[in-house]
Amino acid sequence: MTHMFQGRRTALTLAATAAALALATGTAQAAQDELLPHPGPDGLIWVPEMTGSSGFVSGGLSPRLDTYTTFACEGGGSMVVSFTLDEHPDRNPAPFTLDCPADTPARITIPLGTGLHGGFGAVVTTSAPTVRWAATVVQPE
Repeated sequence: MTHMFQGRRTALTLAATAAALALATGTAQAAQDELLPHPGPDGLIWVPEMTGSSGFVSGGLSPRLDTYTTFACEGGGSMVVSFTLDEHPDRNPAPFTLDCPADTPARITIPLGTGLHGGFGAVVTTSAPTVRWAATVVQPE
């Protein structure tokens, strides 16, 4: 009888270990597939992943800090990004196109500068509905 319980304990331990390894492997795989990591405490916006055309809006820019936006994409095709800075239309960055390779993410960071306040937005138009993209907006201290 003792051997039967030890066998069950061993089987349960092996099953728990296999489940933990599968979970760890899945977590590592998800981190590898991430287009842009979380921006940390300096981040105003983190769009971890979108597919196809979309965008985002925000407010709360600090005029004393530099502002940077980063975009990444993959999936074969391209994306066009245009900005609107509600309180600073004279400083709207020109729309740009980012080529999105099929297997390796492309990335670009656009500095928006200091002295910005108020709301802003970005519109992302993809060349195909399957193009994956991500974005961050940061104001480093």
